[in-house]
Amino acid sequence: MEDMFKGQWKQVKGHIQMQWGKLTDDEVDQINGNKDILVGKIQEKYGYTKEKAQLEVDSWIRESNFR
Repeated sequence: MEDMFKGQWKQVKGHIQMQWGKLTDDEVDQINGNKDILVGKIQEKYGYTKEKAQLEVDSWIRESNFR
């Protein structure tokens, strides 16, 4: 599942910023379509466990149809 939305990155990037507003533009740029980095950034900014961040990202991906 790594790099799963890299091909759609420009569209996904804006959605990530809307969903997780605490992430800065620079942090979103660092993600560059990598799901694991997104999970890590959400952990850092929101104080989530890795499991909670993973579940939130997976749920968001399913709901947003980014595949």
